[in-house]
Amino acid sequence: MITIRKSHERGHADRGWLNTYHAFSFADYYDPAHMGFRALRVLNDDRVAPGKGFGAHGHRDMEILTYVLEGTLTHRDSMGERRTFGPNVIQVMSAGTGVVHSEFNASHTDPVHFLQIWIEPSVQDAEPSYQEISFAPDEKQGRLRLLAGPEASQTEPAAVIHQDARVYAAVLNSGEKVAKTLAPGRHAWVQVARGNLCLNGQELNEGDAAAVSEERELALAGDGPDGAEILVFDLA
Repeated sequence: MITIRKSHERGHADRGWLNTYHAFSFADYYDPAHMGFRALRVLNDDRVAPGKGFGAHGHRDMEILTYVLEGTLTHRDSMGERRTFGPNVIQVMSAGTGVVHSEFNASHTDPVHFLQIWIEPSVQDAEPSYQEISFAPDEKQGRLRLLAGPEASQTEPAAVIHQDARVYAAVLNSGEKVAKTLAPGRHAWVQVARGNLCLNGQELNEGDAAAVSEERELALAGDGPDGAEILVFDLA
């Protein structure tokens, strides 16, 4: 079963400095039909104006992943981390017992576009931690590049999170195909970050997503003139 979540159906807020879309209930957007999917609790599509951002605020007991599509983001936190990063990086902060952080557009001239993802952890009160994994752009070209999972990868560097979930990124040119098998009892969330995608014969456009259950395989193909950049979540 594949349930499409169209881009225009998401929650939306435009605060001038922040233009954001929420796949699931978040902040002032509340929809009891969209409170998350499996352990995936938040997936925000954020565009932040030059020099603007989110001031210091706290989190606990959440795996927080950030994936930049365009521009650069500066992160500061109470663990002493101060990092600036852009595309082809996965940043993961395990909030655990509690952490305070801020995120600002590192540029005073250009906007930053990124996805922020919250995954509910399987354990409470873990020690807070910070991870940042960078990779070459061609590592996600035409294939599903693992970004994060519940254990260290034996094949490529990836962040480790406190949940039985795996997060992948892929860039697929128009007509380029990749397949992913889902083990029995597993589910998937497919998010089109940019471009157009064909998923098991169904068309998805930029910002669209699909919740997948009781399917054995995902058949993913870049569509339209420019193909697609996608995130795929393999969830228990």
